[in-house]
Amino acid sequence: MMSSVSSLPRSTGVVVDYATLWLEILRELAPRIPRSQFITWFKDTAILGREEGKLVVGLPLPMSLGWHMEHYSALTLEAAQRIDSTILQIVYRVDVGLKDDAKRTLNLLEHFPEKKRRKLPGKQEVRLAEGLVSKILNPRYMLENFIVGSSNRLAYAACQAVSVQPGGRYNPLFLYGGVGLGKTHLLQATGNAILKLMPTATVVYTTTEDFTNQVIEAIQRQKMEQFRRRYRVVDVLIIDDVQFLANKERTQEEFFHTFNALYEEQKQIILSADRPPKELQLEDRLTSRFEKGMIADVSPPDYETRLAILVEKAQEYELFIDRTVLEFIAEHADQNVRELEGILMQVVAQYDLEQRVPTVKSIAEIMEKLSKDFYKEEDLVGFTVPPKRMASFQDVLEGVSRYYSVSVQDMIGSSRVREILIPRQIVMFLLKRYLRMSYERIGDVFSKRDHTTVINAVKKIEKVLQHDPQLLREVRALEKELDFV
Repeated sequence: MMSSVSSLPRSTGVVVDYATLWLEILRELAPRIPRSQFITWFKDTAILGREEGKLVVGLPLPMSLGWHMEHYSALTLEAAQRIDSTILQIVYRVDVGLKDDAKRTLNLLEHFPEKKRRKLPGKQEVRLAEGLVSKILNPRYMLENFIVGSSNRLAYAACQAVSVQPGGRYNPLFLYGGVGLGKTHLLQATGNAILKLMPTATVVYTTTEDFTNQVIEAIQRQKMEQFRRRYRVVDVLIIDDVQFLANKERTQEEFFHTFNALYEEQKQIILSADRPPKELQLEDRLTSRFEKGMIADVSPPDYETRLAILVEKAQEYELFIDRTVLEFIAEHADQNVRELEGILMQVVAQYDLEQRVPTVKSIAEIMEKLSKDFYKEEDLVGFTVPPKRMASFQDVLEGVSRYYSVSVQDMIGSSRVREILIPRQIVMFLLKRYLRMSYERIGDVFSKRDHTTVINAVKKIEKVLQHDPQLLREVRALEKELDFV
C-alpha cells in the first residue's frame, strides 16, 4: 500500500517513491487547473526517473507532449519545487505503455474525486405552489459558460441585464432564431442567474405545449379561475417556442391575460420563438405586446464562435483534439451549435471506443456519413462529397407545415379554411417557382386538383407578394429555411 504522502519531507530531496512524489506534485497542481482539464491531461502520467536535477515525467500519448510543454511544464516545475527544491527541470518522455497501466500510474478519479453536487430529483418538473408547475432549470446552463460571439452578443447582453434587474426596461424579452442556436441555454441560464440573486423568487420555465395542456385541463375541469390565479403569483415567466401558440385561440386568449397581469405588476416575461413576432401567426394584440420590450435574434454562429464552442466542448468531454481538426470542423459545420456537438460526440465515440486519434480525414469521413454539406480540398481529405441535395416537394410540404403549424394532410386535403388555404397556395407557389414542377404535377400532389386551380393559386401569391409585406416576410423566411436563396 502506498505510504502516506503527508509524511513526505519537503525541500530536502528525500522521497519515498516516484508514485508518492508524483501524487504530492499533482495535489499541488490540481487546485490551479480546471478539474476536467486536469483529469484529461494528467491521466496515465507518471514519473519515470530522475537525472541530475531533472524530473522525467512520462506521457501516454505523443499528442500530449506539445500540450504539456506549452501549458503545464512551468506549473508542474513550480509544484515539484514546492515538494522538492532539488528538482530544477521537468523533462517529458512519451511512454505509450503507460496508457491504462494501473500498476505504473495513479487513479486520478480516486485521488481527486469530484465534489458532490446536490442531486436533482428524478422527475423533470418541480411544484412551486399549489397547481403551479415549472420544468427544472438545467444547472449546466449558465450565462458564464455561454459562448458569446457576434451572432448572439445582443441576446446575451439582454439576458445579463434581465438577470440583474428582472421586470426592468427589457420586459418582455423576446429571443428568436433557428433550432440549435442556444436559445434554450440563454432562457434557462437567465432563470438560473435570477434565482442566484433572488433565491426566493418564483421562476416558472415551461414550453408552449405544456402551457396549452394546462389550459385544456383547466377548461375540462372548469377551473379557469384557479388557473388564472395560479400564474398571477409568478415573478418570472419563461416560455419556450411561442410559435406553437398559432391556431390555438383559447390558449392565446389566456396567455394574453396572463401576460397583461404580469406585465402590469412589473414581473419579468421571457419568450423564445423560431422567428420574430411579426412573422408569428398570432393575434395582433399578442404580437404588439411582444414588441413592447426587447427583441433579439440568435443567429448561426460565425467561424470564431464555432471554434470557441468546439474548444470549450472538447475540454468538457475531456478530449484532446488537435487544433487543426477543430478548425476544420468549425469551418465546415456552420449551421448551428447542435450540429457541432453532434459531430464532436461522434469524435468522442471514435476516440473512446476505437482508440483512434481524430484527424482531419477521420472527421471528414464522419461528416460525410452524417450527410453534412461542406467544401474541402480533395487531396486533403481523400474522397469526393456529393453536391448539395436540392429540396424535394416533400421538403417543401413539411417546411410550410412546420412554419404555419398546420398538418400536411390538411394542406393537401379539401379544406377551404383560410389558415389552411394560404399555406397550401404558398406550397404551390414554391413548387412551381423553385422545383419547376408542372401545374398538372402539382395538382396531382394536392388531391388531384385541376391544373387551373394551381395556376390561380400561384398567380394569387405572386400578386399578393407585391403589396403585402407580412406575406413577403413569411415567404422569404421559408425560402431561406428551404435553402432556395
